[in-house]
Formats: sequence, C-alpha cells, structure tokens
Amino acid sequence: MRALRILLIVVVVLSGLFVAADRLAVNFAEGEVADKLKAQEDLTATPDVSINGFPFLTQVAGGELDDVEVTMDEYAATAGGGTEQVRIDDLRAHMKGIAFSGDYSSATAATASGTATVSYDELLKAAGSEPVQITSGVTAGIVGLSDGGNGKIDVAVEATVLGTKLPEPIHVLSSVTVEGDKVGVTADDLPSFGQVDLSDAQIRQITDFQQVIDELPGGIKLDKVEAAKDGVEISVTGSNVKLAG
Repeated sequence: MRALRILLIVVVVLSGLFVAADRLAVNFAEGEVADKLKAQEDLTATPDVSINGFPFLTQVAGGELDDVEVTMDEYAATAGGGTEQVRIDDLRAHMKGIAFSGDYSSATAATASGTATVSYDELLKAAGSEPVQITSGVTAGIVGLSDGGNGKIDVAVEATVLGTKLPEPIHVLSSVTVEGDKVGVTADDLPSFGQVDLSDAQIRQITDFQQVIDELPGGIKLDKVEAAKDGVEISVTGSNVKLAG
C-alpha cells in the first residue's frame, strides 16, 4: 500500500509539472504568433492570440494546432483601390487546423471565420458628404448614418431645392449588402425633393454608395453584413489564411 501511495504521489507531481510546462509553452507560442502577426500586418497594437486545446505540446509534436482565436481592437484595411483606408473595429477571427513551421516563422489556418465592425462615422467617409448637384436647382449630400432598426441603415440626406435649404434632413431607410470586397448601401424607398421631378437614377446618385474593403489580414474575405446599433457588423471567412509568414 505504501508503494502504491508513493506511485500516486509521483504521478500527481509529474502531471502537474507537465501541465505547467504545457502552459508555459502555449504562452510563449501565443506571444510569438502575436508579434509576427503585428509585424506582418503593420499593426499599431499587438493582437490577442489564444491557442485553445490541451495538451498544447501534443499538438506541437503533430505540427498542427486545432483551434486559434485572434482579436484585433483596430485594423486599417485598404479601400478605394488602395488609395484610402477604412478602420475596422473588434476584428475577431476563429482559425481551425493551423499548420506551422518549427520556429513559428509561418502559420497557416485551413479555415477561418469571424466578425468585425465598421462604425457609421467610418462608413460615412465613403458616402461623400459634400453636396452634389443632382439637377438644375437641386443639390444634396449625405450628412449622417445611423441604425434604422431591423437590420436597416438610416441615411440622413441634406438638400437645397431651388435655392432654399430644406429645414430638416430627409431620412431614408436603406439595406446593406456585401458583394465581393464591396459593402453596398441601397435605399429601399426613394425620397422626393419638393416639387422637383427627379428620376430614380438621379436620386440614387446621392442615396446609394459602396465602400470597398480589401486586403484584410491573412487574406480573409467579407461574407455577410448587417446594420447594428454602432455600425455595420461584418462576418468574415477564409481558407488557407496566413497568421504569420
């Protein structure tokens, strides 16, 4: 019985040492991947990297991690053909099947999914808030974007008709969609501008617009979008996504 108790104590101690070593190793790996991702994507802040699953050392021995989560508080994606930038907030990506090199210089996920947010103020930059002449006697421009409820965007349009500025902005409920690397905002019902007769195409010059969002980290792509309280919530997805290297 005494020998059995000693054996059990040894097993418990060795198990504890293995767990401690495993946690030290995973913390080191998380830091290495985070640093390389920061450098690769030219980020201002180090992202948060969480390597899930236990034991980590067994995954390392197999050369592939099961599950990794990456969180970036702020990311500057390119827009407008690379001439502009759009700020993306709270980018969270969930990676599966990450193969990596021994020195962590490269890491590629088989699949990835996640979410992000583009604020209404940031999206407004794409709308072009400077007034545009729609036709003779009518100028208008988007002056605000906000949550319209039920997945819609409230687009506020300020207009001057026949020399008189309308006392209040015209509010237009709009749908938000994604196609490729473009987030599109399209009016559901077109507003009228007093007694001036305008074609649908003329009005949509003001109410409808697109925001290009490309070169997201690791090559992830836009998947779905929905208007929410603080901005447009985006779902992203990808395959063979590079975390580093």
